Amino acid sequence: MAFLNEGYLKLKAGYLFPEIGRRVREYQAAHPEAKIIRMGIGDVTRPLAPTVVKAFHEAVDEMGNELTFKGYGPEQGYDFLRKAIVDNEFSARGIQIEMDEIFISDGSKCDTGNILDIFGKNNRIAIADPVYPVYVDTNVMDGRTGPMGDNGYYENIVYMPCREENNFLPEIPREKVDIIYLCFPNNPTGTTIDKASLKKWVDYALEHKAIILYDAAYEAYISDPNIPHSIFEIDGARNCAIEFRSFSKTAGFTGTRCAYTILPKTVKAFDSQGNAYPLHNLWLRRQTTKFNGVSYPVQKAAAAIYTESGKKEILETIAYYMENASIMRNALESAGFKVFGGTNAPYLWVKTKNGMGSWEFFDLLLHQLQIVGTPGAGFGPSGEGYIRFSAFANRDSVLEFTERIKKLV
Repeated sequence: MAFLNEGYLKLKAGYLFPEIGRRVREYQAAHPEAKIIRMGIGDVTRPLAPTVVKAFHEAVDEMGNELTFKGYGPEQGYDFLRKAIVDNEFSARGIQIEMDEIFISDGSKCDTGNILDIFGKNNRIAIADPVYPVYVDTNVMDGRTGPMGDNGYYENIVYMPCREENNFLPEIPREKVDIIYLCFPNNPTGTTIDKASLKKWVDYALEHKAIILYDAAYEAYISDPNIPHSIFEIDGARNCAIEFRSFSKTAGFTGTRCAYTILPKTVKAFDSQGNAYPLHNLWLRRQTTKFNGVSYPVQKAAAAIYTESGKKEILETIAYYMENASIMRNALESAGFKVFGGTNAPYLWVKTKNGMGSWEFFDLLLHQLQIVGTPGAGFGPSGEGYIRFSAFANRDSVLEFTERIKKLV
């Protein structure tokens, strides 16, 4: 007989966003005249920048010419894109990253799950709560956890509760862990971390020979000069951290698909005998075996972000979304809500009124105001009592949101 991966049987309910979609579809079917404002899933609404579109067209034309046609590309990514990333994202900030330490992929969501391929099942995992659900679910799927307990936590994961009293920042575990997931600016809370606090995590990882998986998908939204854009701004991080970045929220590539992972050659893990091995070589082998690379036109389009005109257009798009966040934050606070995030991140983390549960409040907003948010409980038990709003909507929807939120009773 064929045996299945029993990790999938441990997963509870459905993935958060399909469940939101199901509830919204049911409501829309019952109220076809309703104009629903979607502030839940973090999909972008602004189109690709003109410079990016131009590069895309040019690359497609190249693919239609025998002299410039490209077949299989390098699994790690084309040199022109990796060099542009190193020059603009790292060297410009004084960060030492080598070009072949950049791995181009079709999404950070994929990478944060696939990276588990190169780690042993016996690692002790530490994950913040609330958190982007992919971190937890991929570990469950990979067979690294026990069943979920009545408290909403899976066995064999060390959870780091992030609550208002600790400014929604995870606290360093008192017990020894081997792999630590960090995400800043944070999804879902919109919080950020300063260099001194991040240095404590790096020091912990170095002391315990642990690895930090650092999701920096929203770093482009940071405007405060005191907040690090990369974990590699911290001394010692090259020896203990892997960073994930994406063009999705930075440049509107949610439907185009392009991201990258930075894995320094100095990051090592250990076999059962205590022998150290560079993870860079293992990830390279994994990618060359299981991945055929991102298409040439997509990479050419991504590289256009780093041209003079591309940078200007991307900054305009980011400013647009951050103005959305400011408008929404002001409206929510005026309506009596307690709001977090929305300053160096495109997400607003909002406390529900009257102690309502997250899904209860979600349904209230949908049925009374036709507004869709993301229930905080969907990100983990510590997210209960909160709801996340995304600033990625178009401006008309944001302004309509401000009017409707005043009517909540």
